[in-house]
Amino acid sequence: MPVSKKRKQNNRPTKSKNISSQMTSSNEPSSRWYVILMSSLMILGVLLIVLNYLTLLPGSVSRWYLWSGLGLIGAGFLMTTNYN
Repeated sequence: MPVSKKRKQNNRPTKSKNISSQMTSSNEPSSRWYVILMSSLMILGVLLIVLNYLTLLPGSVSRWYLWSGLGLIGAGFLMTTNYN
């Protein structure tokens, strides 16, 4: 049976990476317009979907209203990833 080669021991300590210096996030809170736009997109998306199913929008029930509402909600949720 062949014998595997042994690894060479490295006696030097490993270099630790300073993660806090690599992250470039600002600790200041989000501006007021960002929060208002984020929540408005989500509320408008939900309102668009509800009004579509209540047939209060022109053109009766349309899948375009549904997809537009879901898109607005999705855009609002994407904005929450940058929310501080």
